[in-house]
Amino acid sequence: MMVKLLLRKQLREIFRSYFFNPKTNQKRSAFSTALWFVFFALIMVGLLGGMFTFLAVTLAKPLAAVDMGWLYYVIMTLLAILLGVFGSVFNTYSGLYLAKDNDLLLSLPIEPQAIIVSRLLGVYLMGLMYSAVVLVPAVIVGWICMPLTPMRVVGGLMLILLTSVFILTLSCLLGWVVAKISLKLKNKNVVVVILSLAFIGAYYFFYFKASEAIQELIANAALYGGAVKNKAHVLYLLGRVGEGNLAAMVLFFGIVALMAMLLWLLLSRSFIGIATATGKTERRVYRERAVKPKSAQAALYEKEYRRFLSSANYMLNCGLSTLFLLIGGAALIWKGEDFVQLLGMVFGGVEGGGAALLASIVCFAASMNDMAAPSVSLEGKNLWIAKSLPVTSWDCLKAKLKLQLRLTTIPALFCSVCAANALSGSAAETAMVVAVPVLFTVLMASFDLMLGTLRANVRWTNEMAPVKQSLAVFLALMGAWVFAIIPGGLYLLISDKIGFGLYLALLIAAYGLLTVLIILWLRGRGAERFEMLD
Repeated sequence: MMVKLLLRKQLREIFRSYFFNPKTNQKRSAFSTALWFVFFALIMVGLLGGMFTFLAVTLAKPLAAVDMGWLYYVIMTLLAILLGVFGSVFNTYSGLYLAKDNDLLLSLPIEPQAIIVSRLLGVYLMGLMYSAVVLVPAVIVGWICMPLTPMRVVGGLMLILLTSVFILTLSCLLGWVVAKISLKLKNKNVVVVILSLAFIGAYYFFYFKASEAIQELIANAALYGGAVKNKAHVLYLLGRVGEGNLAAMVLFFGIVALMAMLLWLLLSRSFIGIATATGKTERRVYRERAVKPKSAQAALYEKEYRRFLSSANYMLNCGLSTLFLLIGGAALIWKGEDFVQLLGMVFGGVEGGGAALLASIVCFAASMNDMAAPSVSLEGKNLWIAKSLPVTSWDCLKAKLKLQLRLTTIPALFCSVCAANALSGSAAETAMVVAVPVLFTVLMASFDLMLGTLRANVRWTNEMAPVKQSLAVFLALMGAWVFAIIPGGLYLLISDKIGFGLYLALLIAAYGLLTVLIILWLRGRGAERFEMLD
């Protein structure tokens, strides 16, 4: 009974945003909750399930035709393990080992084994959900495309069960490693950002290579199958489980059962130690040193900068352009001439067309930085601190503006200079490529802060509400895309009616005028709205 209650609590924590509005912390209606779960099911079953069903159909028939059905099950099972572990390992880290309520639960008259079992079941269900998105359609497609026998039916079901338990053990092991490492790290958020970016990069790399890899696999199925069978025989036996081979099923059942037993022994002995750990305590000897005084504006900016670095969600959702601009600049140094030649071939007949389009591309690279849009809302319950300081409201807003300017303008200038160097055009074209993206970043920082002030919400309970789900952030991204299109897109439409030099002057004047008007609004009405927030 206790395990059932704890598991229910665990699942409600995982899906808390489906039951409570993170902006207001108010309970959603039953109808709204049902709609959220329907939306979740459409994403998991409709979108992801449809993608893997298409992949299964693509692989099953050709591999079955050359008697390589086992290789089909190996590929789909490995994909299920990859997706299942990625989907549950961070839940294991935060929900099993370093959950915020571990101390509270351990202080209650609850057996530690009941806590461990409920947490393990939560991790198991999450891993099963992600792996089933791959394996359930894979097994059904296998039954349809290959000879259907009772043993193949049993083998398919056994493959789903064994894979889900294996994912549980692997997720717990990796989660244990992550928990151990995180206790020794000072800045965990930067590590989370780096790992997330690495995963995103790996995802897109494999996504663009997937079609080519599938065609290569189908064309050389016998060659690759023979290599796997000879050099990785355990994978061959794993595929035989899906085909209903009794010996393979017994072997893998024993292996997975042994791993589950070892996992239980490890957790029963180490769970309390990890769950109650407070991290590494570093002893320092006090040494007197002078503290350099800072101006009020410098202190406010440092507060904003530290707030940005303290949240992986904030950095990932509002600061990716800093990285993209640096990577884009490096790519232009390496292959800029080839890229410019391509633009010249497409827009060679339009004076300054390549420069205008290149300016738009740099602007697009800068468009994902919108730290200023949620920055006012992120004050949250600490808003009274900013109001109680001996500074003006404009000083507080100006610090938020400087954060986006410094983290965007410098990388944008670097990328623009690299683009201008690759372009090697006239003075007007150089001004278009360098000046316009820099002006764009200043305009968008002011625009984002204006939206964040107009649509401020300081009553959120989850920082994802202002960072990712607010109207201010949505409008900031939409506005950035519109303003990024203008340098290249608008010029290509009216290039036959206006000269490049005049267009450049009008564009710079328009961007500059809009920026001045927005800043004047921020200094006046914007500061007043900030003072009125409660």
